[in-house]
Amino acid sequence: MGREIFMRGHNWTERLHEFLLLGAKLTPEKPAVVEYQGNETGFLSYRQLQDRVVGYAKTLDELGLDVGDRVILEADTSASSIAAFLACSSRGLPFVPVSPETPAKRLQSILDTIRPSFYLQADDGRRDGIPEQVGTGRFGGSGVTIERAAAPRVRHRREIVGADPAYVVFTSGTTGRPKGVVMSHRGILAFYRGMLQHGIVGPESRVATTAPLQFDFSLLDIGLALGSGATIAPVPRSLLRWPRRFVKFLRDAEVTQVNGAPSIWRPVLRHEPAQLAELGEQIRGVLYSGESFPLPELRHLQELLPEARIVNCYGSTESIACSFTDVPRPLPEDMERMSIGFAHPGAEMTLFDDDGAPVTEPGADGQIHLRSSSLFTAYWGDPAATDQALVLDPGAPESGQTVFRTGDIATRGENGELYLVGRADSMVKIRGNRVELGEVERKAAEFAGVASVSAVLIPKEGADPVLALFVVLTPEAQKGGPFDEMGLCAFCMEDLPGYMAPQEIHVLDELPVTPNGKIDRPALREISEAAAGAGRVTAVKPASAEAAAPTSDRSGRP
Repeated sequence: MGREIFMRGHNWTERLHEFLLLGAKLTPEKPAVVEYQGNETGFLSYRQLQDRVVGYAKTLDELGLDVGDRVILEADTSASSIAAFLACSSRGLPFVPVSPETPAKRLQSILDTIRPSFYLQADDGRRDGIPEQVGTGRFGGSGVTIERAAAPRVRHRREIVGADPAYVVFTSGTTGRPKGVVMSHRGILAFYRGMLQHGIVGPESRVATTAPLQFDFSLLDIGLALGSGATIAPVPRSLLRWPRRFVKFLRDAEVTQVNGAPSIWRPVLRHEPAQLAELGEQIRGVLYSGESFPLPELRHLQELLPEARIVNCYGSTESIACSFTDVPRPLPEDMERMSIGFAHPGAEMTLFDDDGAPVTEPGADGQIHLRSSSLFTAYWGDPAATDQALVLDPGAPESGQTVFRTGDIATRGENGELYLVGRADSMVKIRGNRVELGEVERKAAEFAGVASVSAVLIPKEGADPVLALFVVLTPEAQKGGPFDEMGLCAFCMEDLPGYMAPQEIHVLDELPVTPNGKIDRPALREISEAAAGAGRVTAVKPASAEAAAPTSDRSGRP
């Protein structure tokens, strides 16, 4: 069954579950999901996936939830978690994915914001303490088990429409609280249709997804695979820490396409390049997103996978992504940065300066504004932040059309392609995860003895960037002896995911500022570099496996 059949079949679909389960009608016995079962790989066919969705949906329907009621979904990516969110979609229940590693305080903030009716976690989940007013249940291969019924509801809705929310993904927020990005069925399907026009995979592909379920990149991967009639292969989170086991999974699952942040490749390139090279004919494609790919490492990956089409994916949670640009093969020796190209079909990226004037000259800076049918609806419960991001089209405000002001600064190349320059605010990406430095700063400022603090992402040549905190102590703390850097790190991890934990802490007499009074972040980077050169860096190592850098597993230790 060819790709063109799937493309035509998608024309009638209006809701997320219909789009992703089209394979159950066209190729029902074909593998939809491949995953580890013990030490071996097994699969769920499209028909079996649909049967699991139907079974889950039946149980959810018995809860009496109304269209629009939110369901928290705590799980890693798996056949069952895919079935769970598709079941939610089929009942008009926006799903809110969270990680099993989400700290309790951060989860509580999400619960307070989204006010879910039901909380679902995988059979092996360990979460407890869910508020009594929220129903709870578990899901797995045998179905959904209700542990505590949802509070009684009155159903007001009958139909699920394309404008209804399909899901809410929480990202780091500037206010210090997680920010819920609401995406409609219509929005996510518009993105999928635009993405599939690039022909990145076909029905015979097997797509490895390495992103956690609560990161919207996982939904990109699932849509790319199932929307193409292909097979999705979720890589167990534990394997990403061990390069040899990661490569073994790619081999055993017969993966042909690997998607993920550039950081997933660094341990493999360092420790297991020969094993990866053995898959040079098997792996035909790589898609990366979330951060820039260091060019030396990208060249190395091209050498090891000579047949692979490598695609640079750019975008934000607010639109999933908005461009897919093929990496030149080979990379020109004089190339200094990778282009993000042009928006996918059905979308357009334009540049505007601070005064709202269009930027068209090559080399001039402007902020990217995205026109697209795949834009998010709002930030849940935060109209002020929504109005800052979804703005009237600066080029034609009279039209009433809204565009997404991304906050990304870019320049235009000679042929109209775009090149990223930086951020208009303090948002950075760490291992593909979006992080607002303000959220880290607000948490650290609550620690005893901290008078003021600034968080900065420090680039490291040939390694992941490091999140550094620069701290000024209160007068009392200055008199109280050595500052407890490890205690501050542990304190931050009470609320923040591992990738947001500080890895360097510098205690300063004062924070440097620019002439206009803003924190001088370049000066802070220089302080970090000088301290590293003098061997005076105070490094704190997060205990979370999510934050730990992958290492070689040559010793065979688990």
